[in-house]
Amino acid sequence: MSRRASAARYARALFDVALREQVLERAGDDLAAFSGLYERHDDLRQSFSNPAVPTAAKLAVVDQLIARLTPSPQVGRLLQMLADRDRLDLLPDLNGIYRERLMDHQQVIRAEIVTAEALDADRVDGLRQRLASATGRTVQVSARVDPALVGGLVAKIGSTVYDGSVATQLTRMRSRLSQRT
Repeated sequence: MSRRASAARYARALFDVALREQVLERAGDDLAAFSGLYERHDDLRQSFSNPAVPTAAKLAVVDQLIARLTPSPQVGRLLQMLADRDRLDLLPDLNGIYRERLMDHQQVIRAEIVTAEALDADRVDGLRQRLASATGRTVQVSARVDPALVGGLVAKIGSTVYDGSVATQLTRMRSRLSQRT
């Protein structure tokens, strides 16, 4: 089984338990905190992924971290289970998949807007509202600038791309003109 598939199983189990016990947000925040800790500290990550380090030692470190950071009981049990099964290296993937499930549950989607020039906050908010009305969901927008677009914008929501850039229109026009000759 692939890493991502294994992480998805753990994420689904945590999500189901957190949903039943009504601690979705807290479990997500606690999982993100531990995942961030794992990703930021090379020594911790190397120790947890090193097969020469005994599982009991990894579990002892996890227990100390749990005592200090006091996560929700659901996340604490999951971390202990991951340590016991020597699967702590799944934390980053597990966290990402849990976040995706949580956003889906809350009817939230992410959109990336790329423009040739920076947009002011009012303009970004207007685009967020239009995307929300088009999708029927709450939209989290991230905006970035790519001068190569020349003008217009590109909006990406999930795997769907809405390309209204001048650069793309010029490319299409060039293609049509070259087909005629």
